[in-house]
Amino acid sequence: MGLDPEDVFKDEEDDPDNEFFQQSESSKEYVVYLVDASPKMFNTTCPGNDQKDETHFHTSVSCIAGSLKTQIISRSYDEVAICFFNTREKKNLQDLNGVFVFNVAEREHLDRPTARLIKEFDCIEESFMREIGSQYGIVPGSRENSLYNALWVAQALLRKGSIKTADKRILLFTNEDDPFGSLQDAAKKDMTRTTLQRAKDAQDLGISIELLPLSRPDSEFNVSTFYADLIGLDGEDLAQFMPSASQKLEDMKDQLRKRMFTKRVVRRIEFHIANGLSIALNTYALIRPTVPGAITWLDSVTNHPLKTERSLICEDTGALIQEPPKLFQPYRNENVKFLPEEIAEIKRISPGKLRLLGFKPLSCLKDYYNLRPSTFVYPSDQEVVGSTCIFIALHRSMLKHKRFAVAYYGASSHPQLVALVAQDEITSAGAQMEPPGMHMIYLPYSDDIRDDEEIFPDTEEDAPRADEDQIQKAAALIKRIYVKDFSAFQFANPALQRHYAVLQALALAEDDIPETIDETAPDEEGLTRPAVVKAAEAFKLSVYGDSYDEESDMGKEKMSEASRKRKAIAENAAKDYDWGNLADKGQVRVEEFNSRRFESLLKCPQPSC
Repeated sequence: MGLDPEDVFKDEEDDPDNEFFQQSESSKEYVVYLVDASPKMFNTTCPGNDQKDETHFHTSVSCIAGSLKTQIISRSYDEVAICFFNTREKKNLQDLNGVFVFNVAEREHLDRPTARLIKEFDCIEESFMREIGSQYGIVPGSRENSLYNALWVAQALLRKGSIKTADKRILLFTNEDDPFGSLQDAAKKDMTRTTLQRAKDAQDLGISIELLPLSRPDSEFNVSTFYADLIGLDGEDLAQFMPSASQKLEDMKDQLRKRMFTKRVVRRIEFHIANGLSIALNTYALIRPTVPGAITWLDSVTNHPLKTERSLICEDTGALIQEPPKLFQPYRNENVKFLPEEIAEIKRISPGKLRLLGFKPLSCLKDYYNLRPSTFVYPSDQEVVGSTCIFIALHRSMLKHKRFAVAYYGASSHPQLVALVAQDEITSAGAQMEPPGMHMIYLPYSDDIRDDEEIFPDTEEDAPRADEDQIQKAAALIKRIYVKDFSAFQFANPALQRHYAVLQALALAEDDIPETIDETAPDEEGLTRPAVVKAAEAFKLSVYGDSYDEESDMGKEKMSEASRKRKAIAENAAKDYDWGNLADKGQVRVEEFNSRRFESLLKCPQPSC
């Protein structure tokens, strides 16, 4: 059975002929990791997960390796490049000093991550000093600028693709907040100016530069010294960006993961407000179930993905049909032919817009109206200039008056009414927890709502109801085991994590499967707290009384249900066979052999595929 058999998480029916609901262009991400390889990255240490000191270079490498392992599973079509600067050896297309682009055979510098790349990058620390080397690339008396060269190489790597269909980013790892601190006066000003100009040129081409700083034990990384100007930070953004001095490896991984996984547009729609006034909206799927990747068929010789092609063959002549098939409908012994455009026009019930109908108080919106996951909408000025201003005015007014908008969502084959509920921005510790915008809730039809009498029409007696004491005891128990600040993002799917761990072990030829933690398992330590145990015992006492025996009751229930059915099936099966006759014919021994063979198959390891 599928994870979503009824398609409750599916968006509106995809109709390629619908001009009003445009699918977003297939976007990819091109990322270049810039890692500082100066001696300071190897000399500076910080406590790791196992409380052992590890260098900042090891922190950067482990972060990138973990990101690549995650990316190769969840977003395998994105392309990456790994570049070290402040190195002794050089390896780049521009032949610039102090920059080494790490890569493996049979792979372009900017390409999809492969198992071989991850395996060799995991072991790079062992051979880095011998094969690549570390040195300070910016020293007094020299015109070499390794940071400038690294930005130049990264910009050249990101020339691939268009900014319209791909997001291009540079992620910079360093623990040096003042790369030109060793220079004096004119030389320092000149190198600072040229480096900032190189960064600005890259940003003008649609490339974003993001800094992942590593704080030194004796001092905090000071972003305002140089990098604030390079990445464009000022005011409140600068104050919020300052990292803590005790930043650890897991914090860096979480920070990198948040920057790597961005929300992508699901669909672009047109919102008609009134009197010919329309704005453009982008829709996003904030939460969707994660499923294992689709099966990819590979060629047995080259191991390349196979491309499926379909050809139509004439049944009478056996020749290939070049023209597209024609659609027809039999009617009174005659085939009425239709063009694909005519079929699309017949299926199109509504003109295909999100049309505002009015407003209602939020109290009128019931919880049970939400029959499927909502869609998050946000304005876009790319198609209609001024959409953001109009959307903000509408958004603020709805929040002020505590109203939601009722709109007609004209999907091509399933039009329905929707509720647009404004959501204000929620921040915590300077970070955005919930974005501002609107949730589009799909309202049910009248037939979708059933009364209790319709659901249970044959109930003769009223269902047992709890008294006031039982309700209070249940409320006290729930209060004790209530999870504060709960979020679905706090828990990973254990089955998927195990699936990915097995895939990782197979792809990287690892001897041991990475350990996975089931975060959905009950908190046994928390449930044994005295306050929780006392509340649970009080609830059982109020519901079942003093004479309730839990073990005996569970045994009776098992015997009355599962065991009784198995016993009856076994007895009926025994009556249907003449065991003596079967033994004389030797059929009992055959069954015994088959069962042993089945047990041997269970003990054999499954072949890897």
